[in-house]
Amino acid sequence: MTHEEFEHPRVGTGVWIRRSGKVLFGFRTWKHAPNTWAAPGGKLEKFESPEHNAVRETLEECAIVINNVRFMTYTNDMYEAVGKHYVTLHFVADWKSGEAQLTEPDKFAEWRWFEWDALPKPLLLSTRNFLKTGYNPLNF
Repeated sequence: MTHEEFEHPRVGTGVWIRRSGKVLFGFRTWKHAPNTWAAPGGKLEKFESPEHNAVRETLEECAIVINNVRFMTYTNDMYEAVGKHYVTLHFVADWKSGEAQLTEPDKFAEWRWFEWDALPKPLLLSTRNFLKTGYNPLNF
């Protein structure tokens, strides 16, 4: 097992932020799954609630403040080629304030709002798996 591989699955979050009938996506440049689009989110920290993680990661990654954070579903995301396995908790949230900014330019190249029927590609595995669940955060 290399230092990049996980011995056990880790817990992550995906935050589907709604604003004016659109959802927010970032184009990833981070070493894990670069050149893919994904909603904000991240790894759950020790002793952190998933809801707090959703709020914190959104603020850290793109300077957006959210509210009305609610759990929708989870996905089981196996990145076998790199030995990583995440259980991703997907939340829906409403935009409260702020404009999307590149607060972590080492991880993201841009943030944009997309209509549900016009999502960008390619998508991060956890995002593709979320779409397969049939949930639509705009109708949740």
